[in-house]
Amino acid sequence: MSSKQPLESGAVRLRAWAGGLAPAASAGWNVTNTGAVATSLAHAYGVSLAVVGLFTTGLFVTHALMQIPAGRLCDRFGARLVGVTGLVVTAGGSALALAWREAAFAIGMRLVAGVGAGLSFVAGSDYVRSTIGSPLAQGVFGAGSMGAGGVALALVPQLPGWRSPFLSAVVVAAAGAVVLALAPHEEARPPIATSLPTFADRRLLRLAAMHAASFGLSVVLGNWVVTLLERAGGDSKSLAGAAGSLILLLGVVTRPLGGYAIGRSTLTRVSFLLGGASTALLAVARPLPLAFAAAACVGLAAGMPFAPSFAGASRLRPDQPGAAVGLVNMTAAVTILVATPLVGLTFSLPGNGRIGFAVVAALWAAAALAVGRR
Repeated sequence: MSSKQPLESGAVRLRAWAGGLAPAASAGWNVTNTGAVATSLAHAYGVSLAVVGLFTTGLFVTHALMQIPAGRLCDRFGARLVGVTGLVVTAGGSALALAWREAAFAIGMRLVAGVGAGLSFVAGSDYVRSTIGSPLAQGVFGAGSMGAGGVALALVPQLPGWRSPFLSAVVVAAAGAVVLALAPHEEARPPIATSLPTFADRRLLRLAAMHAASFGLSVVLGNWVVTLLERAGGDSKSLAGAAGSLILLLGVVTRPLGGYAIGRSTLTRVSFLLGGASTALLAVARPLPLAFAAAACVGLAAGMPFAPSFAGASRLRPDQPGAAVGLVNMTAAVTILVATPLVGLTFSLPGNGRIGFAVVAALWAAAALAVGRR
């Protein structure tokens, strides 16, 4: 049924917002929940930090592979059904990870959780588009995901035991599945096109590059910033977690702002330059007030391009909006997949990770070239 009639009710509109934000929160939580306690997990599993990095890599292997199929499924069967299915799969994979403290098994379960995260994230974005339908709504959806990741960075290190990242993921995903299942139906779908969105469309390629740099690289930083501040800065885990959480928490402010200011390319371009410069400052890791300020600026910069990337993708391909968003988000997932373990490896080089953060800074600033005139 059409969404326009029922969403005139304030209560139903709130249910639609809750339904869209539920998969965003679950996806964001799973992005950072293991990186938040990387050092503790390395000790608990008896492995190196590079292996712990594979916990995030495992999630994003299947998350990346599911992006276009998830969008295609949303275009065919509806976002709410796909989103609930994804949240159930995420909860199941995370619950199974609690059963055995073995690194290979945990990575396997993160592969399962990644399938669910890929389905639910694309579905959540498409659900918001089809029920609420504004670029600002896409920004709020993105803020929910980034905010949940920031909360995980701050909260998971305070929870006891090696099971904490997985148990918390079960709770967030299971609660999200219930909320989305009770949300209103989205509007009816137009006939689906036969040709999938591809990178041959340079406009989609630009949007993909913007999202990969802003979201993808910010997640890479979020997974390793606590370790950087602990090792290179000599800070406590609690203080390092508080500083690192700003990378994702402050995107809550600028992701909706990016939706409100969509079409103002100068603001988006400046956000990439700010992100690169702030990451370079963060690589210094000392003194702690500078690290806090740099992490805050990274978070603010990371949020701006989200709504232009997602809303732009669905507008470019109104015949397959879910698949177009999946294509754009796939690039960020691949970026996280590749860059997270590579940055982790730089902790074995001189500088305790500073080299990796410097490379990320250069890539982030260079992405300003992908921003078009409109």
